[in-house]
This record gives sequence, structure tokens and C-alpha cells, in this order.
Amino acid sequence: MADITRRLGWRHLRGAPTAHIRHHRSGRLVHDGPGLSFWFRSLTATLSEVPVDDRELAMTFHARTSDFQDVAVQATVTYRISDPAVAAARLDFSVDPDTGAWRGTPLEQLGTLLTETAQQHALDVLARTPLSAALVDGVTAVRERIAAGLAGEHRLPATGIEVVAVRVMALRPEPEVERALRTPAREQIQQEADRATYERRAVAVERERAIAENELASQIELARREEQLVDQRGTNARREAEEHAAADAVRAEAEAARTVRLAEAEATRSVRLARAEAEGAREVGAARAQAQAAWLRVHAEVDVATLHALTGTRLAENLPRIDSVTVSPDVLTGLLARLGTQGQA
Repeated sequence: MADITRRLGWRHLRGAPTAHIRHHRSGRLVHDGPGLSFWFRSLTATLSEVPVDDRELAMTFHARTSDFQDVAVQATVTYRISDPAVAAARLDFSVDPDTGAWRGTPLEQLGTLLTETAQQHALDVLARTPLSAALVDGVTAVRERIAAGLAGEHRLPATGIEVVAVRVMALRPEPEVERALRTPAREQIQQEADRATYERRAVAVERERAIAENELASQIELARREEQLVDQRGTNARREAEEHAAADAVRAEAEAARTVRLAEAEATRSVRLARAEAEGAREVGAARAQAQAAWLRVHAEVDVATLHALTGTRLAENLPRIDSVTVSPDVLTGLLARLGTQGQA
């Protein structure tokens, strides 16, 4: 939309670079071109604004295939106005000199023209195509047919319109038909998934079997090695027992020999001791006999008084010590009587 400002009865228009402005004053073309800026009087001016940029026109329509199935087509047509003068002459692009807004709806007219033309060619190609082929190659066929149809449409160049590109985004059947068409593919995908699951399970079972066999083989090998270990331990124990027995026998023999040697030495020592004791006893006896004989010879040669004196001396030596003697009259009387008796004898 053009930018129009007011100044004391005059109007100033400033257009965009993508808008072609045509200014007629009193039926005569005064300004013509894109991105213009000028002053004008609203009472004598007729203004037209034609967009010259590329525009996208999205369209959605329904069609029927050769097997009587409804499909929805989503397409986009890119176009531009290549001849603004022709377009302004064929369509109402005039703007209000006070507001700069279009008086009519020229872009809607262009959209209707392009949509109906594109829909006519799309319906024509889909009406001769079955649904299965339309779903496989329909997008390309519809796009090429719409592009060819719009390029051959004489009304578009006569209106100053140029088609830049045509795109078809989707071509879809009704939801019920789409679900029905998806069912075989889903079943096949499910079958593939089930087969993959079964194969995976089979591989897992095979791996588990291999693992079980490996574990069993490992257990068998372990049991065999344990048996060998038990045998080896038994052999080692027997060998150790034999070695201990041999060592004990050697030790017992050595102990017996040592005991015998000790017994022999003790016996020899006892015999020698007994002999020495006997010899000593003989010598002691002989010495005592000699001493007794000498004592007897001495006593035989000595007189009786001397023997009495020696006897008294020995008796005195063997008596205990007497500190004091108390003589009673009775004892004294007895002693005197004995002395008198001995004197008389």
C-alpha cells in the first residue's frame, strides 16, 4: 500500500521499490515506474499501484482419480506481474488518493484465476490416473501438468502475469483409504519386525546354548583338574607320610642307639662305681680291721689302771657339762658306805 501524506490540499505519495506506480492527471499519464515519490492533487489525480515482486499463492483442492477415489492436492504457484501497464489496464489496481489503499481486490482476482487454471489441469491429469499410480508418481505428474498448463494459458500473458514456479507439496487420499492403504505396508513391516525378532531370539538362543556348552565344558574341565589335583594331593600326602615315617624310623633308630649307648655307658659307669665302692669298702674295712687290731694290741699291752683312766677320760669327754653338783645326805651316806666296803675288801 502506498504511503500518502497531506499538506495544505496537496498529497505526497511515496511508493515502495516493489510497487509500480501509475499517475494519471486529467487522463494523461504523468508518472509511471516503481518506487516513485511525488506531489499531486487528489481532485485531478488517478493513481494505480501494481506490485511487481514475486508472490506465493498456496492452493488446496480435491480431485478424483480414475478409480473414483478422492484425493487432496496441496500446491503452491509462484508468480509476478511482468507488465504492470497491461495488468493495470485489465484489473483494478487503482488506489484511494487519500489513504493509498486499493479500491478493489486485484490480488484476489489474480489468485482466483491462477487457482482455477491450475485446478483444471490437475483434475484433468488425475481423472485419467488410478489411485495407486497417483500416490506413486502423482506429485511429479501434477506439477508438470500444472506448469505446462499455466505456461500455455493465454489469459495470463494477456493480463501481464508470469508464472515463475510450481510446487506440489502433497497428494493424499481420504483418511479411510489412507489407513486401508497403510495396512498392507504395516502388516509387511510388522512381519519383517516379527521375523527380525524371531531371528534375534534364535540368535540369542543359539548364543545361550553356546554359552551353556562353554560353561559345561568349563565345569567338566574344572572337575577333571580338581580330580587331578585330588590325586596329586593324595600322592603328595602319601609321599609326605612316607617321608615322615622314614624320618621317624631314622629318628627312632638314632634314639634307640643313643639310649643303648647311654645304657651301656651308665652300666659301665655303674660297674666301675660299684667296683670302686667295693674296693673302697675293702680298703676301709681293712683299715678299720688294722686300726682295731692296733687298738686291741695297745690295750693288751697297757695295765688295768691305765685302761680305767682312759675309760674315765672317754666317759668324761662324752658326758654333758656339769656347772654345779648338789650332794644330798642320802647320796653322801651311800657313797661313804660303798667306799668303806671297798676299803675293807
